[in-house]
Amino acid sequence: MSRPERQQDQGSPGRTGRGRRWTLLRVVGKQEPESRREDVVPPAGYDGQVPDSLETPPEPAAAHEPKGAIAVLRRGVRESPELRAGFGYTLALALVVAAARVLLPIMIQQVIDRGINGPNGFDATFVIAMTVAVGILTIVLYFAARGAYRRLVRASETALFGLRVKTFEHIHELSIGAQNAEKRGAFVARVTADVDILGQFMEWGAVSWFTSPAVMVGAAIGMLFYSWQLTLIALFFVAPLLLVLRVLQRGMLAAYDRVRSRVGDMLTEFSESLMGAAVVRSYGMEERTNARVKDSIHRRYRAELYGNRYQATIFTVADLFGAMSMAAVVVVGALFGVRWGLSLGDLVAFLFLITVFINPLSELSETFDFTQQAIAGWRKVLGVLDLPVDVVEPAPGIPLPTGALEVRAEGLEFGYQDGSGLVLRGIDVEIPAGAHIAVVGETGCGKTTFAKLLCRMADPTCGRIVVDGIDLRQVAPPSRRTAIRMVPQDGFLFDTTIRDNVKYGREGATDQDVISSFRSLGLDDWVASIPDGLDTAVGERGESLSVGERQLVALARAQMASPGLLILDEATSAVDPETERMVGEALERLSAGRTTVTIAHRLSTAEAADSVLVFDRGRIVERGTHDELLRKGGTYARLYRSWLGNTRADLEEERAG
Repeated sequence: MSRPERQQDQGSPGRTGRGRRWTLLRVVGKQEPESRREDVVPPAGYDGQVPDSLETPPEPAAAHEPKGAIAVLRRGVRESPELRAGFGYTLALALVVAAARVLLPIMIQQVIDRGINGPNGFDATFVIAMTVAVGILTIVLYFAARGAYRRLVRASETALFGLRVKTFEHIHELSIGAQNAEKRGAFVARVTADVDILGQFMEWGAVSWFTSPAVMVGAAIGMLFYSWQLTLIALFFVAPLLLVLRVLQRGMLAAYDRVRSRVGDMLTEFSESLMGAAVVRSYGMEERTNARVKDSIHRRYRAELYGNRYQATIFTVADLFGAMSMAAVVVVGALFGVRWGLSLGDLVAFLFLITVFINPLSELSETFDFTQQAIAGWRKVLGVLDLPVDVVEPAPGIPLPTGALEVRAEGLEFGYQDGSGLVLRGIDVEIPAGAHIAVVGETGCGKTTFAKLLCRMADPTCGRIVVDGIDLRQVAPPSRRTAIRMVPQDGFLFDTTIRDNVKYGREGATDQDVISSFRSLGLDDWVASIPDGLDTAVGERGESLSVGERQLVALARAQMASPGLLILDEATSAVDPETERMVGEALERLSAGRTTVTIAHRLSTAEAADSVLVFDRGRIVERGTHDELLRKGGTYARLYRSWLGNTRADLEEERAG
């Protein structure tokens, strides 16, 4: 079965056909050791210097990645049971293909010895009959190969669909600590490029491991039938190839594992530079950013060049051993064939059979190479699936009551997985139901981490959070997601309409629910002022709207669920006064009758809060009302004076301008 050609993507190998064509210069990579480097001219446009520190040997697989190739294959098949569905049928069709390939040379031998050079001369009837039989066999071969490939495509695409979804869901189940420990581009590479390379292997390489050996075994049996002497000669020259493949396998797997890692690194650089395009342009960082992107491309490029050395070696070695085997058989057969009782038809059939025997060698060599790439990609995907989900949801869990919720943190501690130490230390606080609490502190003091723990985006390293008398870890997930809502500072929106973004706030929400949500927040006039109203497309990450407008939509989305605990990461410092007024009024309406925790970046927000929690280096160092804390003259008073001074300076600058 010939390998189908399919369009290559950014993470797929650039090779098609039976190993005769491959792309040597692919834009990807990491540096190989200095002792292994070649003098390779970088791609046009690359003018950056790659630091010597990058030129390291292939890094070992991460602790959470399966190590051996066999272990990866076994685990991969377990994770994708769809691959086993109908495999017996596909294997049977593949064996039919193998049998048909072996039968064709035998039928040709019969035509020569019995039809053309038969005992009674030329036998036209026999030749025609055999020709018809060959035609029928060819048709059977076509339909068998077509059926096997269609089944493979269906099974592999179904398996890949399930694998992408499973990996994507697993990434979203990870805590913020686990997600922060990995690069976002690496996660994207796992569910895109690495799964794509698996698809190509499943739809071609996997069945080749069955058809090619079957064809070779069948051809070898046919060769033994004609001449055991010539068969031994052919096998003598081919056998060393198995040892060569075994020696190359370990290095190939390490090289392709490096390539998959560089794919993730490159995607990380791409996504970061695109998401920060406005900052890059406004600060004149184009050169520096381009250098980083080109460096990541060049590192993938070098990794691909290093991996392609194995490809080039395998393809040429397979052809070398195959050519040596064919040449030896031709020479020995011509010299001793008649002496060993071989007819002309026997020699022709034997040469056809040895061609049938040798051709799969090239196919198997490419399959072997491609298998190593697939295993490297599979190992990366399985490594993501092996990342532990430390936020384990209860089943079924305890539902939270409706209305304002009481919250209590007891001995709360938390540290990220990067080994940077504890972010929160010994947090003990009680928030009464219906209270409005402001959380203040300098950047990096743990305010946002505390808010994320309240939403259970991660579980505390030590201690617990109790909501209305229930440990947050025991709350039923659907109830928690409805009763506890967080509005992030950036007001993140999906690339769809305002209407659809607000509907995300509650499953099954109707258009009327969306209208009611805006109305309850007093935002009817704002919606009416937008030309397309609720059908306005917000763009990627909501960038078609202003910061304040994104926040208004995010507030309406939070309102949809009518949460009992509302967590707000204040985002009004970068909006115009009119929008700030609308956001402020909407926040007041949204907070009414609910427990509200606000991460206050502008201390004017803290003035209106029932109580203020002052964070410093992961601890609550002060608590009380705005006036009490000012009179105390501690950390909060210092922060307030600093904020007030900056605010006055901004106003004076605005007036002067």
